[in-house]
Amino acid sequence: MVIKSLTLKNFRNHDYLSYDFTSGLNILTGPNGAGKTNIVESLYYLSLARSFRVNDDNDLIKKGKDKAEIDAVVSEGDINRKIRIIISKEGRQVFVNNKPVSKLSELSRCMNVVLFEPKDVMLFRGSPRERRNFLDISISKKSNPYLDYISRYDKVLKERNEILKGNTVDKILLDTTTEMLVKLSGPIVSYRQMYVKDINDILIKITRALTGEDNKIEVIYKPFVEYNQDFQKNALEAFKRAEESDLKKKVTSIGIHREDISVCLNGRDIGEFGSQGENRIASLALKLSPYFLIEDKDKRPIVALDDVMSELDQSHRQRLIMFLKKFEQVFITATRLEVEDASHYQLKKKDKKEVF
Repeated sequence: MVIKSLTLKNFRNHDYLSYDFTSGLNILTGPNGAGKTNIVESLYYLSLARSFRVNDDNDLIKKGKDKAEIDAVVSEGDINRKIRIIISKEGRQVFVNNKPVSKLSELSRCMNVVLFEPKDVMLFRGSPRERRNFLDISISKKSNPYLDYISRYDKVLKERNEILKGNTVDKILLDTTTEMLVKLSGPIVSYRQMYVKDINDILIKITRALTGEDNKIEVIYKPFVEYNQDFQKNALEAFKRAEESDLKKKVTSIGIHREDISVCLNGRDIGEFGSQGENRIASLALKLSPYFLIEDKDKRPIVALDDVMSELDQSHRQRLIMFLKKFEQVFITATRLEVEDASHYQLKKKDKKEVF
């Protein structure tokens, strides 16, 4: 997958910006405040119709303007698709080849982006929600049915929590929603277990390429109930054991929405015992791993790395650049960075640009 062109109108600090991009490495440089991260944000938005920085889409519209627009041409092998997104105070409109798109899954199939941003260095020390989001987004990009399971689970979970918050709890209705949660949980846990196994098959190779060292690194998935032939029975029993606590706290305390993953480096939990550098390399390796899990090379994602170089020493920078040359298309932002055989785009403040 390659993004051939990108045009932004009134998006963040950009009144108007238009670039034609190439396959391989694309380096976006410029001073802080020039809008490099905003370009990466627009690429991510093209993939999931949401920002990785803010929850309110109105924050993406340039101050004083009524709407923002993102236009892109994305190629997948011999297929070219034109994606257009209009963000306004009234909401969001998405078009693929000039036809309106209403389902996120339709957009997700057209554009796939793997993102690494500075805060990801805290991936294993931060909230489990961030790690679950990584799993959910990555699996959804590889297996479309997974996104449907997650969406349906979230709706039923909301219903169950509403029942628990009531002054009087309808026990029959509570049992019904619990059974629905368990039914939806089985496929989700199964997908997660298989995906983590696939990640572990390649994670060692990625880490070795980035560090030059033979370390044992492994993702540990912690399901609320192991997926096996007795999953339904065991999951129902787990919910039953937690029911009294759920009634007191008025919230669903167990389930796939509370699960977590961790990473062990040479047998030690990296979030608890790893150094800042080890956490950075491990999180980078994990974020890059989904690229290799998509068998169809034409569907493999675009890789976007925002300010990844600033905290790496020269040796690790060189190793990362060499590794990134294996990818179909990569975007890297930095204040300064020169790489041979790469396309360079320099941004200046006040939306002036220069390509060299």
